[in-house]
Amino acid sequence: MIFIIVSSVILLDQITKFLALRFLQLNNPVPLIKNFLNLTLVYNRGAAFGLFQNQLLLFVLVSLFAIGFILYNLKTNSIILKLCLSLILGGAVGNLIDRLRFGFVIDFLDLRIWPVFNIADSVITLAALALSWELLFRKNAA
Repeated sequence: MIFIIVSSVILLDQITKFLALRFLQLNNPVPLIKNFLNLTLVYNRGAAFGLFQNQLLLFVLVSLFAIGFILYNLKTNSIILKLCLSLILGGAVGNLIDRLRFGFVIDFLDLRIWPVFNIADSVITLAALALSWELLFRKNAA
């Protein structure tokens, strides 16, 4: 189950980034849903919200540490925790692939009121929220 989830996230993330690179022009928004969602190709050389620009080595090292930490903690008996960690792992690997290939992360989903992001970012965020909920509010989560 873990392998399928991680592989699916990586595959979806990398396919959508390939399509963004193939069909979008850098910093040229394409409206998808008027006044809500644009497709805007951006090269993110920072972390979330573009913080810490041009710190590639730091991001690679942090990603590798996070991936190792997640792999170690996948031994849990909780299905929900395994699911959340698998989703976060897939997203982390998806963005790490970009950093290693290009030196930046490819972002393209533009809600206009939020920094441009990608599938990996979305999966990491949603899974982290679910994981937080599980750890904070469920009995016997770990």
